[in-house]
This record gives sequence, C-alpha cells and structure tokens, in this order.
Amino acid sequence: MRPAGTSCQHGRMTIDLHTHSTASDGLVSPEDLVRLAAESGLSVIALTDHDTTAGLGRAAAALPGGLTLVPGAEISCSVDVPGGSISLHVLAYLFDAAEPAFAAVRARVREHRAVRARRMADRLAADGHPIRWERVAELAAGTVGRPHVAAAMVEAGLVPTVAAAFTRDWIGTGGPYWVGKEQPDVWQTLRLIRDAGGVSVFAHPFASRRGVTVGPDVIEQMARAGLGGVEVDHPDHDADERRRLRGLAADLDLIVTGSSDFHGSSKPQGLAAETTSRASYERLLAAATGAAPLQGPAST
Repeated sequence: MRPAGTSCQHGRMTIDLHTHSTASDGLVSPEDLVRLAAESGLSVIALTDHDTTAGLGRAAAALPGGLTLVPGAEISCSVDVPGGSISLHVLAYLFDAAEPAFAAVRARVREHRAVRARRMADRLAADGHPIRWERVAELAAGTVGRPHVAAAMVEAGLVPTVAAAFTRDWIGTGGPYWVGKEQPDVWQTLRLIRDAGGVSVFAHPFASRRGVTVGPDVIEQMARAGLGGVEVDHPDHDADERRRLRGLAADLDLIVTGSSDFHGSSKPQGLAAETTSRASYERLLAAATGAAPLQGPAST
C-alpha cells in the first residue's frame, strides 16, 4: 500500500466516489468492498462511511493491486431554511483524519447517532413491539444508527423492508418512533473539512425522495462558504435534476462528481452505477492538502 497521488494519468479510469461499508450502514465489510471494487473494474473507490473513518485502515490493508482508495467520510449536518431546519449530507475527501477539531465533531455525531437509535428502539419496545436494543446493536458491525433499528424491525416482521421503516408510520421524520438528530450546521461542517485540508462535495443535493428540498440559493451560499463540488450523477437524481445541477456547478465553478452511494444489498444500485470523470477526480486531488489517496500493490 502506498500513496497514489496523481499516479493514474494514463488509460481509462472508472471512479466511484461514494460508498459505504459495515463501519457505518453498509452491508459489505471494508475488505470485501475493495475486493468487489476491483472485481467490478473500478480504478478508484472512495470509502465514505457516515461520520467515521473507522473502516479505512481495514480497506487499505486489503487493497488489491491496481485499485486506488480515496479516504473520505459522509458528514451529517443541517441547514436552516424558511420553515425550519433540514438535514444534509456533505462528502468530505482527503482530509487529515487526526485533525482534532474535526475528529471531535465526528465523534460527537457518532455518539448521538447511537443514543438516537437506542431511543427509537426503546420507544418501539415500550409500545409492545418486539424490538430489543441489544439486537439492534448486534446488527451494527460499526457505528450503530437508524438503519440498524430498521433492520431489526424487518427481522421482527414489523415491516417488509428497510424503506418501509423509514416512513412517517414508523421511524421516518415526524413518525411516532422518530427521534431528531444532533449535528453540526453545514457552515461549521464546510469550515471543519477545509481546515483539515479536505475537499467538500454536497451529496445528492436534489434527492427529493430523501426529503431534501434545498434550492439553488443554498448551494450558492455553500459555494461561497467553501463547498468544493456537487454530486450530480447519483441514483436518486432524475435527468432534469442532473441537468439543473450541472448548470449550477458550471456557474459556481464546482467540481461535478458521480457516485453509486453503494451500501450493498440494502439498495438496488451496484458499484459504479454512477461514476466521476477523470478530470473531476484530478480537480479534487489538486484541491486537497490533508491526505493522499492510497494505491494497492503494483500488478506483476
């Protein structure tokens, strides 16, 4: 394993910059994720677990030859808009994971994620539903969160799918068993990523199915506050949303990325369902100062 820098300068590159492992809410271990990436023909993969870099060491140790690993994380945050506050996700790439201010915020978010999940499980149990916190924790190989409560609900037969649990009938926003998040605002998040030498990319910004309703004005404000890019090509974006985002990115000089948001069998899309261009990837590398990509052993 060695720093990759900008070594992939020749030939075709297939780049997926948004994936999850069992270190957060993915179903594939970090080791199996990088093996699957190589088998899928990827040249570059970013591991972007929610609010944690815990899986990166394991992924790096198992990195197959010819595959480049971009260290990252998907950060939970919020923004105030007319009518209230909404949750956002910002992808952070190539930051210094040991930088203390950013590390402390990620730790607090993870701690609250577990507290929140336990409160949801306890509310379900108090209403007589067969959900035990101990089982929720067992289902989480890494940081426990709401998806693991949903998985326990599926296992108990309360709902047919994880998606069915994420509705207002159950643990969706405003539902009877939902508990709100404690997380930094987007302005603090962008500052923390920048100060740790990383590059920020707004994840699935127009994904209305996720309840995200931000407009171009918010993205413009984020760009002024240091946002580096927007995730345009994402499974949750339709053709019109991609067109509008691509135009906005051009106007604001933001990096355009594409990613699968791979989680394993819990979501329909596979690795490389959406990809990032080499030009965008090289822009991202050039903007980062906190960490370098890692490359598997050279093929013989």
